[in-house]
Amino acid sequence: MPVIGVINQKGGVGKTTTAVNLSAALAQRRNVLLVDLDPQANATSGLGLLPSSSVYDVLSGRIAARNALIKARQQNLAVLAASADLAGAAIELDASAEDVRLLAKALVGVRPRFEFIVLDAPPSFGALTLNALAASDHLILPVQCEYYALEGIAGMMDTIERVRGALNPGLSVLGLLLTMADQRTNLSRQVEENVRKHFGEMVFEVVVPRSVRLAEAPSHGLPIFEYAPGSAGAVAYQALAEEVLRRVSQA
Repeated sequence: MPVIGVINQKGGVGKTTTAVNLSAALAQRRNVLLVDLDPQANATSGLGLLPSSSVYDVLSGRIAARNALIKARQQNLAVLAASADLAGAAIELDASAEDVRLLAKALVGVRPRFEFIVLDAPPSFGALTLNALAASDHLILPVQCEYYALEGIAGMMDTIERVRGALNPGLSVLGLLLTMADQRTNLSRQVEENVRKHFGEMVFEVVVPRSVRLAEAPSHGLPIFEYAPGSAGAVAYQALAEEVLRRVSQA
């Protein structure tokens, strides 16, 4: 029952797209829970959900996680949704050891029900991201194929090391995922080459392409497999799910 955090402190790197579509792909094979920890609630809206309760209610102790789960339209996929109220949690929670373990404690009661739990963390370093890091067994780091990619990874790796030392010694990086790649450009090819040179086998084999279909799917409340099942984005996320299953089994 691994918990996989999809995390990057930089916004716009395909983090929520990855969390949603990886969850949907895994749900074709396993029983999956997606937890939306981003106050923007894009993972929630991207699956066409309008929640009556959210992860904010769970973190604040108003409701147990098992009572806040929403069944997604996709088979074998449940969601612990986000709402605008979650911005309040980011302010109310502090960096104390007790507060940053709230999510981990809340998930204890539902972990046995799922074979995978995927966390979509916000694109910032604060109490909600710390909760995601403290609750995760493994991390996937989406890396956009752009000039500042390596700089962002270095900062994230430093953060992970600090979290290992202070909160979660068992935390591991499952892989770096190259996203928004355009193989027609020299920049994308150079970024991929540099990331693979620096991080080797830590980088997933699959590369997610820049795709209009991937960008359009959330506006229809659908994962890519239902919106454009034959698209390059759908093929990439299916391949990612297979690679995640393989890496988790070997961890």
